Amino acid sequence: MAVEKHVGIEPPGFFIKLELEARGWSQRDLAFVLGQVEQQLTPLLSGKRAITPDMARLLADAFDTSPEFFLNLQSHFDLANAKEPDPAVKARAQLQSAFPIREMVRRGWIKDGEASLLRLQMSRFLEEANDNDSKSSIAFAAKRTHYDDTPPHQLAWVHRVRQLAKKLHVESYSPEKLIEALPKLKSFMIDPDAIKEVPGILAECGVRLIVVEALPNAKIDGVCTWLDDGCPVIGLSTLYDRIDNFWFVLRHEIEHVLLGHGKGDLGMVDLSLTTDMNDEPKYQPEEERLANEAAADFCVPADKFNSFFARKSPYFYEKDVIGFASVLGVHPGIVVGQLQRRMKRYDYLRKYQVPVRQYLTETALADGWGTVAPADL
Repeated sequence: MAVEKHVGIEPPGFFIKLELEARGWSQRDLAFVLGQVEQQLTPLLSGKRAITPDMARLLADAFDTSPEFFLNLQSHFDLANAKEPDPAVKARAQLQSAFPIREMVRRGWIKDGEASLLRLQMSRFLEEANDNDSKSSIAFAAKRTHYDDTPPHQLAWVHRVRQLAKKLHVESYSPEKLIEALPKLKSFMIDPDAIKEVPGILAECGVRLIVVEALPNAKIDGVCTWLDDGCPVIGLSTLYDRIDNFWFVLRHEIEHVLLGHGKGDLGMVDLSLTTDMNDEPKYQPEEERLANEAAADFCVPADKFNSFFARKSPYFYEKDVIGFASVLGVHPGIVVGQLQRRMKRYDYLRKYQVPVRQYLTETALADGWGTVAPADL
């Protein structure tokens, strides 16, 4: 074939005309070869009509070449004349590769917009962290399913907790007050409705309590982070909305606060672990071991639980569980949670593991579940 590829944005019809000239054909000749009416070719040769796959095959036979040749001519022309894409598309793609931007927009954490606005919002949201990096230098100690890394979904969740915590005004932090408050918190464990008192008690001790719904794929229960050396923050996701999980996670994070975990040079507390399904990790960082022991003993003292387990094993009747919980002054669901874990029977008396988020979000600064907490970016 005599046609050579030309550089530019000429329509395919331009090259067809060149081929006709090279062959000494007229438009009427081409119409005859193709078995069409001459007027049918006019829009094609003038660039007003695109080459379809059917026409590409006809032209290929007419000019003894491949249909791909004509389709490529059309494709290059269309691409050269396509509209310039919105720069926000590339920005969203880059940000989405590092953080769950779409979900953050849906949740109202940031607003969708042009590229510069998205980057500015993310820079502020991440407290001036590098928005091209999926890690952050923010130190925190988190009770997570896995401790081997900090996925972007979890990191974004922690930043949302910190963002909202800055809106709360609480008393100056006092570890002494927090320790003194533990018996009072313990007294709330018998009544799910009493959980609404927890945010106020912690605020009196200088601890900010924030409740943020977890992002999809972010299996994180709670976090202890610090706005500065004297401003501790506890974030809860209520990922598992059960009374036993709430009290265990809360006391776990309180222990992190009391021990000063998750701030300063300590950095990320979560270290590499190998975890079995529904089982204790084979290895735990010392900080996590201490927090877990404090939480378990707070919910059900270890010596009393071990005695009860030894006396009643292998048959734990419902009336015995309720009686034991009454003696301890806690809700039966808290004892059930400990028994489930020890027996590895997670369906055992599950009816007592009542949901508590509804009470907590009455008084805590909460974000998610259809509600967006106010926070200026």
